[in-house]
Amino acid sequence: MKGLNRGLILIMMFLFVQPTLGATIKVSPAINALSKALKAANKNDTLLIQPGIYKEHDILIDKKLTVIGVQWPIIDGENKSQLIFITADSVTVQGLQVQNTGRSSMTDMAGIRVQNANFANVQGNKVLNTTYGIYLQNAAYCLIKGNLIHANAVDELNSGNGVHAWKCHDLFIDNNDIAGHRDGIYFEFVTQSHIRGNKSKRNVRYGLHFMFSHNDTYSKNEFSDNGSGVAVMYSKGVVMTDNIFRHNWGDAAYAILLKEIANSHIEHNLFVKNTVALYMESSTNIKVEKNRFIDNGWAIRVTASCDKSTFQLNNFIGNSFDVTTNGTVMLNVFRQNYWDKYDGYDLDKNGIGDVPYYPVSLYSVITERIPTAMILYRSFLTNIMDQVEKVMPSVTPDQLKDTEPRMKKWNL
Repeated sequence: MKGLNRGLILIMMFLFVQPTLGATIKVSPAINALSKALKAANKNDTLLIQPGIYKEHDILIDKKLTVIGVQWPIIDGENKSQLIFITADSVTVQGLQVQNTGRSSMTDMAGIRVQNANFANVQGNKVLNTTYGIYLQNAAYCLIKGNLIHANAVDELNSGNGVHAWKCHDLFIDNNDIAGHRDGIYFEFVTQSHIRGNKSKRNVRYGLHFMFSHNDTYSKNEFSDNGSGVAVMYSKGVVMTDNIFRHNWGDAAYAILLKEIANSHIEHNLFVKNTVALYMESSTNIKVEKNRFIDNGWAIRVTASCDKSTFQLNNFIGNSFDVTTNGTVMLNVFRQNYWDKYDGYDLDKNGIGDVPYYPVSLYSVITERIPTAMILYRSFLTNIMDQVEKVMPSVTPDQLKDTEPRMKKWNL
């Protein structure tokens, strides 16, 4: 609750605190017109960028200014360099079409870069065909909202990220539409931040990728059709709620990959048509609650290196494999989940099955050890093997069970 109140206070600061009044300056297309106007402007001035094409790059904003585009003026870098560079606090950039950065193996070229600055407001822009879309470095209390950030990346080597943040805190990444980058959203050493309402799709690698980023909240985002889904690594205090993870397919694709994550919460998310909905490795004390796992290849793959995690009140519907693991000892708890494959009974009519459900099938164990065995999946032989294992379990881990399986699906 303390973190939520802090977030609401910061949002109110963005919405209601008005800058000190300055002059309003109209800028029309001409050679280096925008750069010249920025240099001549005084602190607290507002620049109204008139419609047209501004063929400029390395545009520096080093004082507190408000830059607003009128009818989407185009800032075109002509594939030469980065475009807008913000180094002052409390800068607003809104309503611009920023496009065509250069490419470099030495410099992370961005459409809009915020560096060593706080309270930046980058809102309602179109950032097109850039290596990096919006890049934040050593920044805090910044609002990145309602931007269209699209590129056409075809491989990881020659592309950058849509929203890239490094060594930042208290960021708000809100309702952006991101596509065609290496990673849609990338966080490294970013703390106390909120990622909400974004759509990250068709990116070469991850829709969302973050490492060493603690106490961040991700809510109401949609991650779909990404090369490898979402990767969450080496972090703690992560909260992921009300997100949609859709159609992240591929040999190494996961809706969410959790690697060395601790003390985190995954709740009320929808996982639909992913190769693996949730993969967990070396993670501890994760609460996975009230999620829907629908039509995935593997709903949950939890390795033997995970412990103290709880999976409860979830719906598992139409998945090829509900749960699989690579070990025989289970140090996590499954309870009161709905499993559409459960064929037990409820004689006392309390809504809970009278016999436990063992979600790990024999064939999931076999394919975990011999991946090529998937070629025989759904064969008559597979069905016989699974039925025999239910009667006389010998291979599947008997400690991995839901002792209170739900008879009817939860209304989530």
